[in-house]
Amino acid sequence: MTLSSRDRRALVVLGGVLVVTLVYRAVSTETPEVVSTTGSIPIAEQRLARLRLAAAAVPAREQQLAAVSREVAGRENGLLNVETAAQAQAQLLQIVRRLGQAQAPPLVLGAVELGPIRPLGADYGEAVISVNFVSQVHQLVNLLADLAAQPELIATEELRVGVADPKQKMLVVRLSLAGAVPRRLAPAGKGLGEL
Repeated sequence: MTLSSRDRRALVVLGGVLVVTLVYRAVSTETPEVVSTTGSIPIAEQRLARLRLAAAAVPAREQQLAAVSREVAGRENGLLNVETAAQAQAQLLQIVRRLGQAQAPPLVLGAVELGPIRPLGADYGEAVISVNFVSQVHQLVNLLADLAAQPELIATEELRVGVADPKQKMLVVRLSLAGAVPRRLAPAGKGLGEL
């Protein structure tokens, strides 16, 4: 069997490629990652079971989130939702005056002190006012009950009571109230370095 010159050249080139490939494989430090088949199927099945449980819990968690969102929206309806801090204080004062006028006999508010709007947690602020008045015991009790029944988020912050006329059961009252407002109305809190 005689080989043509073309076949000899092809064999030489093929031999050269074979030598280069063998040298490259001997020098190369990269080894392909081999995945063990033992134990990987049970682990994959366990992972699949965990993922199925998590996927099954998603609708229930979405329902819980929707319920909590509705509850928060309902509670936020009680915020004194105004544009400025002065409007929040004025609305709080208007509520106290309206409730005072509803008492029998009507309460006459004396001095009014407007406090600053301050942060209330991370998401809200609170407007604070203080009012002075003279009332009978039952009027004060009725006023406090009426304040608690308001749809707005109002709370008694401080209550100071003194005796004006013990025979007629008249009291001198200083009532401080706080109403919840959106956080945008409260100034940013100051750190220790800003004092």
